[in-house]
Amino acid sequence: MGAQEYKETLSLAAYLFDYPDAKWWESLKEARLAAEKAPAHQIREELLAVIDYIQEMGQKEYEEWYVRVFEFSANTNLYLTMHNRTDFGRQSKDMLEFKRLFLENGFDTNKELPDYLPAVLELSAALSRERARDVLAVAAPKLELLRSRFAEAKLAHTFLLDVILTTAEELESETA
Repeated sequence: MGAQEYKETLSLAAYLFDYPDAKWWESLKEARLAAEKAPAHQIREELLAVIDYIQEMGQKEYEEWYVRVFEFSANTNLYLTMHNRTDFGRQSKDMLEFKRLFLENGFDTNKELPDYLPAVLELSAALSRERARDVLAVAAPKLELLRSRFAEAKLAHTFLLDVILTTAEELESETA
């Protein structure tokens, strides 16, 4: 994986998971161009599959779907510690761990909780390979759980989680 490739891949995944406001829609063509330039064939195809899905659905329908699936569903929301909600102590500990990752790397989350998937991906994309690997290693078990829930729900965004997990595995193997 090239020096910038993991950063671009994680940034693009963060963008595609982010809330689709007007600015987001304006940038979707740029996201497609970035996905088309992804050097790894599988990653490129998975990113483009999600973008195709979004574009085919259309703005209004996609926004309604996004809110229903990622904001109102307990099983598929994008807050990585929410899936441990039966164990509040564990959820609090995990939330503090994500907060620590941001602060240790010189960042903070001003508008989102530190376990919000796009924020974790943006943090990883802003870091060196080794630090990105460490952040993704903390997130990986939660990403794998979320991936299984996305797969059960037959969500196209399962492909994005595959891209993120593949990128994490590649960073782990390169820096190990």
